[in-house]
Amino acid sequence: MAQTQDNLVVKLDQIAEILGILNETHRGRDWLLEQLKKHKISIQTHGNSYDVLKECPDDFTFQMLRSLRGEDIEGFEDIKTMTKTFHWFFIDIVAASNPKIPTKNQVKKIIVLNELISRTDIFQKRILDATVILPTGDGMAIGFADSPEKPIRLAMELHSGINRYNKTQKGDDILLVRIGIDMGPVYVIKDLNNMDNVWGPGIILTRRVMDLAGDMNIFSSARIAEEVRKLSDEYKKIVHPIGDYSIKHGEELQIFNIYGEGFGNKIAPKIKKVKKLSLDESLKPSNNFKFDAVEMLLDVLDTKTMLTRHTWVWTLTNISKEAKNQIFYSVDGDTPKEFSEMNVNISDDRGRKLEIMSLNVNKPYHKEFFVKINPIEPKKSKTIKLRYDWEEPDKNFLFRVPSDCKEMTYMLSIPRDYDPQIRVLKVDIETGLKINATPSPTVKRFDDKTVVSWTKNALKAFDAYQILW
Repeated sequence: MAQTQDNLVVKLDQIAEILGILNETHRGRDWLLEQLKKHKISIQTHGNSYDVLKECPDDFTFQMLRSLRGEDIEGFEDIKTMTKTFHWFFIDIVAASNPKIPTKNQVKKIIVLNELISRTDIFQKRILDATVILPTGDGMAIGFADSPEKPIRLAMELHSGINRYNKTQKGDDILLVRIGIDMGPVYVIKDLNNMDNVWGPGIILTRRVMDLAGDMNIFSSARIAEEVRKLSDEYKKIVHPIGDYSIKHGEELQIFNIYGEGFGNKIAPKIKKVKKLSLDESLKPSNNFKFDAVEMLLDVLDTKTMLTRHTWVWTLTNISKEAKNQIFYSVDGDTPKEFSEMNVNISDDRGRKLEIMSLNVNKPYHKEFFVKINPIEPKKSKTIKLRYDWEEPDKNFLFRVPSDCKEMTYMLSIPRDYDPQIRVLKVDIETGLKINATPSPTVKRFDDKTVVSWTKNALKAFDAYQILW
């Protein structure tokens, strides 16, 4: 009987959490009924959401909670066999969505583009099992698994066809395109029609490359350009490095412009070009230090404003060839704040206060500054502690690991009068994909506060994690 009572308590806790998640995601009783129908579960369903869940089999309730938490895809970050690497060709029509151009004319351009691609030798002779084609409305993405040359050859051949076509057209009827070429992995997934589709950084970054291009540009990332330039003198003549460009999330890509007689466009847009690193920028921690251990300690001081004391403890090793006497910090917040209001304090492993050398960026939501430290010799390690106060009304904190790291620890301390809904997510900064991180966080409740801790070992450079409460 005691065991039965324990099971009931567990199930009621699960139901309470399910109802909380459903409320947050604006799902209700109708959604629950749909899930029961989908899983062929027959129960009395006349009551409210709570009554429905109470009547559900215990194992179904448990699995539903895991699904809502995202735990049913736990370990997704470690799946390797699902990825396939393709050499990508991504194209769209310039100004295809221009409202001044009649829709009929825009549709005509899409039809013409599809026809011209279909006539190319590369497309006609493609290996079906080694090729994926994804229509994108005003263009398409084509992935070739067998050769890095094929996207470039397709672009060259297509441009020749477009140039011939444009000789017969005038004004808005002239077809202009932009092309991005890159290589990278994708996951094979099922779409709503149960057909194979692909998604992942390979195709996403290729789209980023294309977005940088202008009229009739053929842009390539360094990953594929440097590979093909080694193959022949022909490629060396037509694949031209043009510098580093900024893409989303502060990332940078080295871009090559592909052009020659009858294809491409020598003139490249100047926007989004990355400036050369200044001396100070070259001193950012990821360039000079390996992070052995990272501790991110958050102590919520006021649950109404979510004023939070942040403590960052970095144990790092100098991996450069010379002694380093300064370190760079970049700090963000959810509310506008003056630097003078943040109570910034930096100290070394002996508790000695360290001097802020310069405040380089002092924007309302973003700060960057350099701190003077006692010189760290090459291959030597030191622990540095940063403490500052900043409100966290969004009740989440995201941190990106600057380098390979042996261990990272999150710890959240919050007054007991606030009941935190804890989740730790692994975040793909480029794609925005978020999945539950492993292992699960540990929650300890005391008389005056609740303490959440989470530790992860063997992190890779630029891994990003988010804690929500």
